[in-house]
Amino acid sequence: QVQLVESGGGLVQAGGSLRLSCAASGGTFSSYAMGWFRQAPRKEREFVSVISGNGGTTVYADSVKGRFTVSRDNAKNTVYLQMNSLKPEDTAVYYCVARRYFVYSAHSPNDYNYWGHGTQVTVAS
Repeated sequence: QVQLVESGGGLVQAGGSLRLSCAASGGTFSSYAMGWFRQAPRKEREFVSVISGNGGTTVYADSVKGRFTVSRDNAKNTVYLQMNSLKPEDTAVYYCVARRYFVYSAHSPNDYNYWGHGTQVTVAS
C-alpha cells in the first residue's frame, strides 16, 4: 500500500510561483508513475501532469503546459510540481497520485490507484 503526502500549497499572487512536493512511502517508488490532479470548487477533478518511474517521460495538460514542470527524486521518494506564472484559474486542491506502470494516456482519475489528501493552492488576482 502506497501512502502519499503533499505539501507546499498556499496563497500566491497571480504571476507567482509555488512548488508542490509529494512524499511517498510503502512501495518501490521508482516502479510507480507519479502524477498530479487538481479540483477547483464545483468542478470535476482534472489531470495536470504525470511522470514515468525513471523520470524520463512527462505529460502535461494543455492548460499548464509551459508553466508547470513535474520532476521526481527517486532517492528521496518524492515527486515535485513546480508551478510558474500562476493564474487565478489554477486555484484548486492539488492531489498527488500514483499507479504501478506509466501509461501515456492515463488522464482519468480512475487510472490511478493511490491518492494523497490534497493541498490547497490559491492564486489571487
